[in-house]
Formats: sequence, C-alpha cells, structure tokens
Amino acid sequence: MMTASGAAFVSATFVGVAAMAQSEAPDIAAITEAWLASPHADRMSEAFTHWDEEGEIPGTCAVCHSGEGITDYLSGPISTPGLIDHPVSLGTPVNCTACHSPGASELESVPFPSGVTIDTFGSSAVCAVCHQGRSSTNTVAAATDGLEDDTVSADLGFVNIHYAPSAATLMGGIAHGGFEYPGNVYKGRFDHVPNLNTCTSCHSPHSLEVEIETCTTCHQGIASFDEIRISPTDFDGDGNTAEGIANPIADFHRRLEEAIQKYAAEVTGVSIAYNSATYPYFFVDTDGDGTASETEAVFPNRYQDWTPRLLKAAYNYQLVVKEPAIFTHNPHYALQLLYDSLQNLSEKVEVDIAGLTRP
Repeated sequence: MMTASGAAFVSATFVGVAAMAQSEAPDIAAITEAWLASPHADRMSEAFTHWDEEGEIPGTCAVCHSGEGITDYLSGPISTPGLIDHPVSLGTPVNCTACHSPGASELESVPFPSGVTIDTFGSSAVCAVCHQGRSSTNTVAAATDGLEDDTVSADLGFVNIHYAPSAATLMGGIAHGGFEYPGNVYKGRFDHVPNLNTCTSCHSPHSLEVEIETCTTCHQGIASFDEIRISPTDFDGDGNTAEGIANPIADFHRRLEEAIQKYAAEVTGVSIAYNSATYPYFFVDTDGDGTASETEAVFPNRYQDWTPRLLKAAYNYQLVVKEPAIFTHNPHYALQLLYDSLQNLSEKVEVDIAGLTRP
C-alpha cells in the first residue's frame, strides 16, 4: 500500500510533468486512483520485487521494471533495446515519470530486438519500449545457425520471448517478434479503425483497462473480447465461422503443444511438458502424462534436448502464451506463426494439418 507521502510524491510528480504538456490541470485524484489499481503500480508484485535480495535491479532488467530505469533509458542515447549500462535502485514501479518525462514525451522511434526501428506508434511509443519482448526471429535464427534441424545440440537452450510483447505482435512481420520461417510471408501491423489504432486509444493510460463498450459499437452483441470475429474464414476447419477469432488460435495452439510433445518423444527420445508459471517453462515429462507437474517443473529438470526444429516451434508456442491478447493485437500473425510451426514439425513427424487454413 502506498503511504501518504508516496501518494503526495505521485501527485506532485504528475502535476509537474503535466504542466509541461497541457494547460488544463488534470484530475490528479482520479488519475492517481486509476494508476494505483493498475499492474504498473503494484510494487509488491514479482515484476518489481524479483531483485530484492540482490539489492538493486541490473541494467538488463531495469528499463522495464523500474521507473528510474526507463527514465534513464529515455534520457540517454538509445543504443540497445531495453538496456542501460548501470543498475538502479529498488522500489520504483512504472510511475508517472516513466511515461511523462521529457524523454518519453519526445520519443518517436523505438528500436526492437530484431534490429528494426519503428516510428509509427505516435503518442504510444513509450508503451512499445517495454511491450516488445526481448527476442525475435533473429535471436532464434542465430541460436540455431549451422545446426542440423533434427539433431540434439548441447549448445541450445530455450529462447524466451519474455512477457507481454504486445507491441511486437501488433507490428507482426515488421517487428519480427515471433519466429518467422524463411520463405513465408507474415502479416505486418494489425491496423484498426483510425480512432482505435494506438495503445492508449484502446487502453486507459493509467488503469490500463479496456472498456468492452469501446468495441461494441462495431462488434455488436459481444460480451467479452474473445468473442470478436474479424474474418469469415474457417481457419480451424470446425465449420464455425461465427466464433471469436480467439477460438481458432486456441485450437492451433493446442495442436502445436501436441505436435511438440510428439516430436520430442519420437525424435529426441525425451518427453517434454510445458508449465506456463515456471521458468524455463519446458521440462522433462518424467511420468509421461503430458503435463509438467509441480515436482517436474523445477530448474534441474528443465528440458535440455533441444533440436533447432523443436526450439523454433516451442518459441512460437510460448509467444502465444505470454501474449494473452494476441487475438486482439494481431490474430492473423498468431495463426501464421502457429500454422507454420505445425507445418514445419509435420516434415518430421505425423501432424494433421489437412483441415487448417493459413491466413
């Protein structure tokens, strides 16, 4: 819980930065209340306490896990995406100055892990600094370069996209956040209607919430975001083209988990299972039941029998888990990544993709 002095600091900070950007005084009480209820303010969460025992946040993490870190990042030359060259102190979540500092207000171009720089985010550019993931097509390609597709390599470890990479998925094949298989074409930016085409035109900039009423003007009759359908194509071949686009994505995703497990068992000889809550997420399935139990999901039991083909599919599987709103941010990009992962695995093991359609 924030102390009275802490709340006063928030208000004073916001007043100071807001005065530089607008002439009318904002409703500080309402803004503070909305921010305090958001994940950005939850200073007791793992996102902000992970480094407590270390006594400081390393520069490799501080940009997105500290208000001080992102302010430092945006005030200097941005040479490496999401990285500063010094640690910062504990205790500052994503506060007012993180998004309202001069550096944040003036930000126009955002570098991504793939090496591309994107300048089309407008006023939401600061959101893309942290919601871009920490890896890309290039990361996976570099890790697997020169290795045989189906040969286990001790040099391989799981490559993690990191968390909430929504800016990367929004930009699709421009940012290359997923592993994009060579020779295939991928959906670029998912463009929406003009007045709902940036992060903050859909999400409240302080509470981060999206009101369902924002969508129902066009998507009439829906009760939840995952009911939205943006294409008449029957991607998963179930005959239902009225269901939300989230459903075919979930079906592709489920099929990919099954294909990953089949490939691991038949090609590497070591069964694999996934646990979304425990790093590094893929573990040896010691009892062969298809799930990573609490006793299996421990670091010493992490999966280590990676082949390049398996790693690429697992990377895309993880991307869809860690971007839970991918069905909103770029559904066709999600389906393309999942379909191509299934297709690639089918070159080595039996995977039924006959009824599926790639966007």
